Amino acid sequence: MKRLVVFLLVALAVAPALTAQVTDVQLAALKSTTILLWTKEGEADQALQYVQYLADLFSRLYPRLSFEVVNKNVEVLREDFQTASLAGTPPDLLWTVSDHAGPFTAAGLIQPVDTLFVLANYVTSAVNAVKLGGKTWGVPISNGNHLMLLYNKKLIAKPPANTNELFALIGKLPSGVYPLAYNQTEPFWLVPWLGGYKGVVFAADGKTPTLNTPAMINTLNLLKQMKDRGLVPAESDYNGAETLFKEGKAAMLINGDWSLVGYRDALGEDLGIARIPMVSATGAWPAPYTSGAFFMIPTDTKAAKLTAVRGFIQFATARPMQLEMVKRLSRLPALKTALGDEDITNDPLLKGSSDQMVVGTPMPTQLEMRAVWDAMKPEMAAVLAGSKTAAQAAAAMQAAAVAGIKKLQ
Repeated sequence: MKRLVVFLLVALAVAPALTAQVTDVQLAALKSTTILLWTKEGEADQALQYVQYLADLFSRLYPRLSFEVVNKNVEVLREDFQTASLAGTPPDLLWTVSDHAGPFTAAGLIQPVDTLFVLANYVTSAVNAVKLGGKTWGVPISNGNHLMLLYNKKLIAKPPANTNELFALIGKLPSGVYPLAYNQTEPFWLVPWLGGYKGVVFAADGKTPTLNTPAMINTLNLLKQMKDRGLVPAESDYNGAETLFKEGKAAMLINGDWSLVGYRDALGEDLGIARIPMVSATGAWPAPYTSGAFFMIPTDTKAAKLTAVRGFIQFATARPMQLEMVKRLSRLPALKTALGDEDITNDPLLKGSSDQMVVGTPMPTQLEMRAVWDAMKPEMAAVLAGSKTAAQAAAAMQAAAVAGIKKLQ
């Protein structure tokens, strides 16, 4: 009974927000329907539970509307959505990342949201992250989705401010403890350091790759040096790095805001957040990609289902739910009116996350970025494995990206 009272109190607080576009009357009048929602929220159990919590709460408000929530890995979601759309069986709603906007719009699989929502209510940088061709292709749920430095206060009292201090930690920690761990298999973790060397992946036109540069060569050499000097494990994927950090076998971890709640629960007050150390050679901060999580609406979602989906999005991104997300997941909200809440300004983890985000750079969403990711991944792995020099890998990256982009045209 107590839980039901909480549900009802939250519902009463949120209901007025639904009158902005889709009204309570419209939602209550809908016939029984099930909304198939695909979400990328699988890295942390709490995040997936939060998605289900929103779906269940909305169904309590409108008993005729039910949800089937399906979790998929980010890349699997992209591939499966394209396949399902071509087969005529797409989901009704996506909860995904901004860089999916490029391939989805190029294939005509999602619809613009400019006329469906009051986008001025959301943080401008978050909205701009899904703007392509003069239209907006998603509604922001959270603001960030960026990498940052997490550290265990039991092992490191003060995080390194720059790469010189970072390397100075080698040999100064207990036996068996690495100073740092990160996902060495994905170039998303390379990008911040590239920014620290003042490099970018595209020229000013946003389409021409710029991967064969001194900045990329320096970045690859830095990552190889980290491995060769024992600053990081000889190899580690996402799960391996996470396990080392949670078990106290890595003093620091580079990971994203989506993971904070899991580390907060595991380390408690011993969890600290700081910027990824400044690159000493350039005096520049690493610049992780920033975006957030977004609702995207498939082109085939129409009529009554579109009304139900719009109502759910308004509900899920209203101020009470945004603040609930902050409490549950330690993520920065995308709604402007929620940003100044004391739950954010008084939370050291969120303050640390925000401090990292301000030196980040917006994630490219154009279709060409897919070719860039595919070009960077194997060459980064080759450098770390010692089978290519950084210069060879940077040249190969560029050639592969150019070839990949031509295939898209």
